[in-house]
Amino acid sequence: MTEAEIASFLYHEARLLDEKRWDEWYDLFAEDGHYWVPLARGQTEAVFHTSLAYEDRLLLRLRIERLRRGPPSQHPPSWSQHVLQAPSIETAGADGWHTRTPFFYAESRGDETQMYAGTARHHLVAEPGGLRIRLKRVDLVNCDAALPSIQLFP
Repeated sequence: MTEAEIASFLYHEARLLDEKRWDEWYDLFAEDGHYWVPLARGQTEAVFHTSLAYEDRLLLRLRIERLRRGPPSQHPPSWSQHVLQAPSIETAGADGWHTRTPFFYAESRGDETQMYAGTARHHLVAEPGGLRIRLKRVDLVNCDAALPSIQLFP
């Protein structure tokens, strides 16, 4: 797998989110995949510490279904835009690829827009059919601030 192919995969992932193609995004996750947004800088694990989000595939599916059905909190619906810096591969080995991608993220709903900056870290693995996400960790710059509810997926 080349660095360009991995970068293309990560850009595609962000586009799926911005276009609300959640089923296709969900399919990018490995069966043991997780989506994690730590609550604190340098947080080393998610199971025994509070996080802004820590979701396995079941919880991701539930969130997607809630978004698809349009809960009352999503009228009007939220829209997002990811702006990614070039992804870099931090490590590559038998367990896959670990990447780092700085980003800006905007989420807009009605007259309100929230802006976030951070770093997305992916642990990618090769599976039959292509790359899959074993872990997506989103480290927000202001993770320790009193944040409003983030409706979509930074």
